[in-house]
Amino acid sequence: MFGEVKEVKVYTPYGEPSDLVFVGSLRGKKVAFIPRHGRNHTIPPHRVNYRANIWALKELGVQRIVAPAAVGSLREDFKPGDFVIVDQFIDRTKKRMDTFYEGGRVCHISAADPFCPELRRIFYEGALKVGLNVHDGGTYVCIE
Repeated sequence: MFGEVKEVKVYTPYGEPSDLVFVGSLRGKKVAFIPRHGRNHTIPPHRVNYRANIWALKELGVQRIVAPAAVGSLREDFKPGDFVIVDQFIDRTKKRMDTFYEGGRVCHISAADPFCPELRRIFYEGALKVGLNVHDGGTYVCIE
């Protein structure tokens, strides 16, 4: 499916990514994958080095990231097994680093529209096309 897959070690200023980066191709497009919990699923969510993972992907030329998550819902109309194409998030974490900019320069990055509208549209239309139960829009709340 992914052709020849290479495992690439990437060094980052934020430490080690969760694993090596798996690089291959899908339908003629170069793709990269990092198992955020490690290849043996041993890294709990609060210990994932998200900054190192994102830096590693950027170093390899990745321009868009797809990060699925298995979660619950407080909405009764969202049933187990449904897909939600989120459009907002609320970060309620307190123990993890939440910026790449810790000194040297001050950057103000808007989080008003945190998800790529084109990717959201592609995933929503694709889910409808294959008959998945999908909801367009939702808020992901991240907690520790």
